[in-house]
Amino acid sequence: MTTVAPRGAREETATAVTLRGASLRFGERTLWEGLDLDVSPGEFLAILGPNGSGKTTLLRVLLGLQPLHAGSVLVEGTTPARGSRAIGYIPQQKAMPEDLTLRASDLVGLGLDGHRPGVGLRHRAERREKVRAALESVGATRYASAPVGRLSGGEQQRLRVAQALVGDPSVLLCDEPLLSLDLAHQRVVTELIEQRRREAGTAVLFVTHEINPVLPLVDRVLYLVDGRFRIGTPDEVMTSDALSELYRTEVDVLRVRNRLVVVGAEAPHP
Repeated sequence: MTTVAPRGAREETATAVTLRGASLRFGERTLWEGLDLDVSPGEFLAILGPNGSGKTTLLRVLLGLQPLHAGSVLVEGTTPARGSRAIGYIPQQKAMPEDLTLRASDLVGLGLDGHRPGVGLRHRAERREKVRAALESVGATRYASAPVGRLSGGEQQRLRVAQALVGDPSVLLCDEPLLSLDLAHQRVVTELIEQRRREAGTAVLFVTHEINPVLPLVDRVLYLVDGRFRIGTPDEVMTSDALSELYRTEVDVLRVRNRLVVVGAEAPHP
């Protein structure tokens, strides 16, 4: 496994995410097995692979929503559990119903107390300040009181980033957060995630079907294909030889105007 010095890493040496001999199966089908992975604080790991390779399922394991078939997993040194404050989660961009009247600030606040029945009086002022700071950090203060259903897709995704960050997580899980966004909003969301990583040393695990928007930020790649995987820097994994071995067929990786183009393999999807 390649060792890197991730940008924005905290001074401590403990890993943010650790998997040992991790295997996951559905019936007779193996998504992946024997996965050993250490993700350091401040590291940006891109998770790639074709449809059905288990990328999103890996995030579900880290969220405590999906048990492993074999092996072990730790997030910040503890077994993943639903509602963990150590983890922030940014889902795919999906338009919210236009008639949804939930305020933007309330949506962000769910990142603090969405898994709890209520907030005590003593903590309401602290909660308001955390929500305000999260909205400000993503440039969403001006529509904090707006119904989220009336906001654009890009504005809604800013709020999802704020919701993921409001609890000050040490690990940020991103499941295709750029999907369906135009290039301008892709850059905004990417910059917000990178800013968090740079300033707080947050580990980022980023599931994507398209590495190019985040390629300059990526420390390592985890590429999953049909139960097999490859881990390394983009220069080590995103090569014709490495992907041909994974797919067990001839694959060409081309660089065109500083973009990677993969030819001959199933296009990676979530």
